Amino acid sequence: MTEAPKKIEAISVFDMLKIGVGPSSSHTLGPWRAARNFLSKLRDKDRLDKVTSIEVDLYGSLSLTGKGHATDIAVLMGLTNADPQTCDIAEIPETVDYITKQRLLQLDGVYLIDFDPATAIRFNRNFLPFHPNGIRFKAVLNDSKVIFETYYSIGGGFFVQKERKRAAKQRAIFECFPRPILKATELQAYCERENKPVSQIVLENEEYLNDPAEIDHRLKDIWDVMLDSMYIGCHTEGILPGGLKVRRRAFDTHQRLKKGAEYSNKEEWIDAIRGTEVKFREILKWVSCFALAVNEVNASLGRVVTAPTNGSAGVIPAVLMYYLVIENHQADFTHIKKFLLVAGEIGALFKKGATISAAMGGCQAEIGVSSAMAAGALTELMGGSPAQVLMASEIAMEHHLGLTCDPIAGLVQVPCIERNAMGAIKAINACEMALDSDAKNAKVPLDKVIDTMWQTAQDMNSKYKETSTGGLAVNVALSDC
Repeated sequence: MTEAPKKIEAISVFDMLKIGVGPSSSHTLGPWRAARNFLSKLRDKDRLDKVTSIEVDLYGSLSLTGKGHATDIAVLMGLTNADPQTCDIAEIPETVDYITKQRLLQLDGVYLIDFDPATAIRFNRNFLPFHPNGIRFKAVLNDSKVIFETYYSIGGGFFVQKERKRAAKQRAIFECFPRPILKATELQAYCERENKPVSQIVLENEEYLNDPAEIDHRLKDIWDVMLDSMYIGCHTEGILPGGLKVRRRAFDTHQRLKKGAEYSNKEEWIDAIRGTEVKFREILKWVSCFALAVNEVNASLGRVVTAPTNGSAGVIPAVLMYYLVIENHQADFTHIKKFLLVAGEIGALFKKGATISAAMGGCQAEIGVSSAMAAGALTELMGGSPAQVLMASEIAMEHHLGLTCDPIAGLVQVPCIERNAMGAIKAINACEMALDSDAKNAKVPLDKVIDTMWQTAQDMNSKYKETSTGGLAVNVALSDC
């Protein structure tokens, strides 16, 4: 009799790589998606047209850094049922301005209700018991009935309504892959037993959930948004919003690096970079430029791919772009697909065994995880074995352990944008170290570094977990900027 597959949470690559709006996956995309879910619950019970008022309470980190992370804007957009993946970014300020000035909200894009954001969205400094990112919606109906729904934004655009117990205990089950994977050792075992690379194991699991053509279509959409955010960031100058007066740096760096190259679209841009003679220092600058560009777009409420979060959105596209324009000029979608599949699976290992939420684990859970994802993915494209893929991911995370989240003024700008550049460089270095090593001699398995990351997250003081109550956030004043 065939043994039933283990009941392990199946996290899709498309869970780890989501298209959304900046600046934060946990503070912007998560609350946005939660608001839309609240609407769907009201809609399913035929209550939307009966709503007379809506109130929203933000708790903990969502409150402490909510203004800087545009959480209130995300809530407004979510309540209008705008889709963060497809909505017109340019219309967001107009929508918010209308709601704020008219004190009217078009609920679900249909039902007009009185709504004053200044009083209807409350920032509560206290934390709810389960998770630092709590949000509670209250709807009053025309028959005086009151509906409450509480959500927790747990990082990467994910949200939950119930506590999910950690790895050693029973886990939530969304689907069950034919090759269930909880640990890196299990992933490696599948690869070695079936003599397949990591990307192929991941792909065959994904095909259990999605048609192959759909997988390709969605991965192409993801890469297109990544490329678009790099292109826009490299061609946009000025000051980022929010009050820190941070100057966009990708534009100036790009102007110096492109050396007069001419192009008219993103595809020609890639070819132009490939045709530029690049020295070692310039390679570092190009990688940093790509990462900075994405996160400058993110910081200005632009569209990016959570990878695995918005705050770390620049690492993976920067490293993938490095491969395309520096390492392999003949690379095509097949390589991009493999890269994204491997990166998504590495991210899923961290989500299952630790966290991808800075409010839970500090910046090690964002930049550290994204660097590990990129390092492993690059290693496969560079010809590394599955064991070397996991080794590269371990090396990248090992050197991000303990990294705190201390954004100045609660904005995803300083030090967040620069950290993406550093994470990308570390990913490339980790890849090279793994490729030059015999993975059998690795002293620290990836599973151990994931466990260590989670232990470090639990020990970390809350003021270093996206609350802007410690570190640079309190030692650098707005007046210093």
